[in-house]
Amino acid sequence: MAQVQVNYFSGALMRQMTFQAIVPVDKLTFMGEAARRKKPFQTLYLLHGIFGNCMDWMTGTRIERWAQDKNLVVIMPSGDNSFYVDHPHDGARYGEFIGKELVEITRSLFPLSHDREDTYIGGLSMGGYGAMRNGLKYADTFGYIISLSGKLLFDDLDHLSAHSPALIGNRSYYESCFGDLDQVIGSDKDNCALIDRLLAEKKPVPRIFMAIGTEDFLLESNRTYHQFLIERGVEVDYHEEPGDHEWDFWDRWIERALNWLPLEGRWKGVSSGNVQPAKD
Repeated sequence: MAQVQVNYFSGALMRQMTFQAIVPVDKLTFMGEAARRKKPFQTLYLLHGIFGNCMDWMTGTRIERWAQDKNLVVIMPSGDNSFYVDHPHDGARYGEFIGKELVEITRSLFPLSHDREDTYIGGLSMGGYGAMRNGLKYADTFGYIISLSGKLLFDDLDHLSAHSPALIGNRSYYESCFGDLDQVIGSDKDNCALIDRLLAEKKPVPRIFMAIGTEDFLLESNRTYHQFLIERGVEVDYHEEPGDHEWDFWDRWIERALNWLPLEGRWKGVSSGNVQPAKD
């Protein structure tokens, strides 16, 4: 398993940006074993939550092991506390960075499939929103979306205070990400509006996987969005299980989400920690 950290100059953000990549190119095969046919890799763009960075998924879950087993390239960018949308005040285009630029850069660096059916986006919490929003906005690129404990709806913004000491409850913070909060509903930052737009334009909607813990503070908003998708006739694989907004839950469910994706499956070979005894 090759681990690669890339620093490059982002035109969307006008500064150096970092992403971590898992690229399963280094398995050894021996006489009599079939090697993987050389072809472009399926790819998952995996987004961290608030306060995180490109290493979160590597340290919080067993994503490296599962990517290796499933022959999947995983791209994990650092997205700051941006909600992965284009910021109106400072010109930082985080949505374009995720949905367009990062895909183009990684496809130029690694042997990745350009097919929509081989290109996936996922995330947790803030990253669950970023995956849903950018997966829907750039639905021509992404065929599948994974949201774990996602902050998917913004129908509670009227209750925020600019004086809250907590960042995630502070109105000014959300204004720095989304601009005029009265304009979010119905915009391209509204996951409901993005679904309605795709349906109205008769464009394919990505397949959607959602999981949320029953003790998670975002449970009701996830249930609301799930019901919205059902009412719109959108196919969604939705799950609830005991758990909170925590890594133990995300570690379990990212594996299950990978099992849901149409991946090519395991292939034989030797890699670190996967040594098999010699056969007579």
